[in-house]
Amino acid sequence: MSTHPLQPVGIKSQAVNFQVPPPLSLYIHIPWCVRKCPYCDFNSHEARGAIPESEYVAALVRDLELALPQMWGRKFYSVFFGGGTPSLLSGESVAEILRQVRMLLPLDHNAEITLEANPGTVEAERFAAYRDAGVNRLSLGIQSFNDAHLQALGRIHTAEEAKRAIEIAQQHFDNINLDLMYALPLQSLEQALQDVQTALSFAPQHLSCYHLTLEPNTLFAHRPPSLPDDDTSSEMQQRIEELLAAHDYVHYETSAFAQSKKQSRHNLNYWQFGDYLGIGAGAHSKLSFHDKVLRQARYKQPQAYLDAVMQGTPVQEEREVTPADLAFEFMMNALRLNAGFDSALFQERTGLPLLVIRSELEEAEKRGLLVRERQCIAPTEMGQRFLNDLLEIFLNDSK
Repeated sequence: MSTHPLQPVGIKSQAVNFQVPPPLSLYIHIPWCVRKCPYCDFNSHEARGAIPESEYVAALVRDLELALPQMWGRKFYSVFFGGGTPSLLSGESVAEILRQVRMLLPLDHNAEITLEANPGTVEAERFAAYRDAGVNRLSLGIQSFNDAHLQALGRIHTAEEAKRAIEIAQQHFDNINLDLMYALPLQSLEQALQDVQTALSFAPQHLSCYHLTLEPNTLFAHRPPSLPDDDTSSEMQQRIEELLAAHDYVHYETSAFAQSKKQSRHNLNYWQFGDYLGIGAGAHSKLSFHDKVLRQARYKQPQAYLDAVMQGTPVQEEREVTPADLAFEFMMNALRLNAGFDSALFQERTGLPLLVIRSELEEAEKRGLLVRERQCIAPTEMGQRFLNDLLEIFLNDSK
């Protein structure tokens, strides 16, 4: 059943037909955190005592083995350890996981291998071990360099610990992302810009700058903090973009900025509607076959996931994506890329001809939200600012 109440027009019984499968990535979910942040809606669970590390590593390997028949012969181009807090794992565990990945999968020799880490001192001491294990890109969840804002966000590190973690990371990695958030509780424009200036002082290869949003089923949603108003938040976004552009960071995706040729290959695969296998508690997968696309979800609760893997059934939900959903989901991802996409990519990644969304493309262009030049389809500056309005054009409630 479709997850979208509205459907793109003109697809109906259009058959999906893939000539070549999309690029494939591996996502590995580590579901535990020291403490659940009040804004977080990811599948993360507070670690009450020691996590079952060795048991979970064995489950990940078994999960991967069970998934192999659906992707025989396909090469993987990136690996991403996400969470939760992957840096709760020891270097030995990360090394074992990657050793098994290389044994079981045709992993590209130049694969980007990213691990998310929190800037706490204990995790920082593990950075050398992660590098030795084969991780070649580190993503640090900084969020802010202001102690009051970190406390409001429920983060367990201080501003000084964040700076020290970056310094240690740079001793071992030459490809680092820093996550920052803006429009924080009681945050001023000057404070938001100061966070970015501090991050720039370290010259990271990549910066992710997210607008804080109140997601359902989070503590902030139930007890909303005092946030900057829309005008202030909009000015924060504009000034941050201008500041990063002045420092030669390419704004290549809605919330992502990178030095030249340092875009996240793993995330680009998502935005370009590539395939990904997700293993671990609550991980999601998108897998393309010659005539269909499947979406899967693993069991979310860590113990339920461990039990399911033992029984050989880690996938809790699986559904075939309808052609109508494929067209919309492609646009929902690809239009986050400021430079847009080559028109041929639509058919390559959906198995559908571009003709099925011709009228929607024309409507978006007429409204000034999208531009088509040669073979490129891209959101305009107004389309980037009003992305939801742009995406709604590719939906229709008449079905």
